[in-house]
Amino acid sequence: MSHEPFFRRSGDAYQPTQSARGPWSPTSLHGRVVAGLLAHEIEQQHGEPELTPARFTIDMYRLPDLSAAAVTVTPIRIGHRIKVIDAEYIVGGVSMARATCQFLRKSENPDGEVWSPPNWDAPKPADIPPPAEPRSSMGGMWETRPISGGFGTAGPDKRLWMSDFREIVEGETSTPFVRVALAADFASPFANSGSSGLNWINSDITLYLARTPVTEWIGFEVRNHQSSQGVAVAECWLYDEAGPIGTSSVAALAQKRAPRG
Repeated sequence: MSHEPFFRRSGDAYQPTQSARGPWSPTSLHGRVVAGLLAHEIEQQHGEPELTPARFTIDMYRLPDLSAAAVTVTPIRIGHRIKVIDAEYIVGGVSMARATCQFLRKSENPDGEVWSPPNWDAPKPADIPPPAEPRSSMGGMWETRPISGGFGTAGPDKRLWMSDFREIVEGETSTPFVRVALAADFASPFANSGSSGLNWINSDITLYLARTPVTEWIGFEVRNHQSSQGVAVAECWLYDEAGPIGTSSVAALAQKRAPRG
């Protein structure tokens, strides 16, 4: 089965497809595809096998429409052990979002023991039947395997597996880093949704990775949601089928959805 990619190259620009639409307006993009594209461009130009993308932060200060976009990539620091790269998503000469990625060089862990939380006791994705009605898949943007709790529930135990099956850019392989950067935005709707659905739009994502995922499925476990006066913060711990990989944190604003035609 063929799945439409999120972007197609059009000369030096990127043209979003209809599959890239977000939940807030029928004419706007989903924040996850902007994050995935900026991660893709950063890694294409500055990734190295011996560097881990330890932190990826994106500020999303405008809601882009489906117009063609330019992406600029700017190195901030190129060192032996640390590399910092900026990227910007621009539509019609106007900046819509900006990302920064900090790459750290791999080496050996030091001696000694340091406390770390235990791995979660989740069943593997292959052992969980797909939901009859994939309510949280945004009409086919991703695939999920619910573990406990669920999107739109108010309980404390919310966990699921997610897998992306669309290319971020047509004909270009989505690497493990791009896949987890694309997925990281889900921390906001998963952690911030409650008994009345999702009424928060995230303004940023900060993804921390001790390593990139080695399997297709990425696990989300809600660990925090706090809100006051229309501002929220939330966090999910992230896993692959081999164990923990990092965290995704977001800030969000109270938001109402625009009606769809």
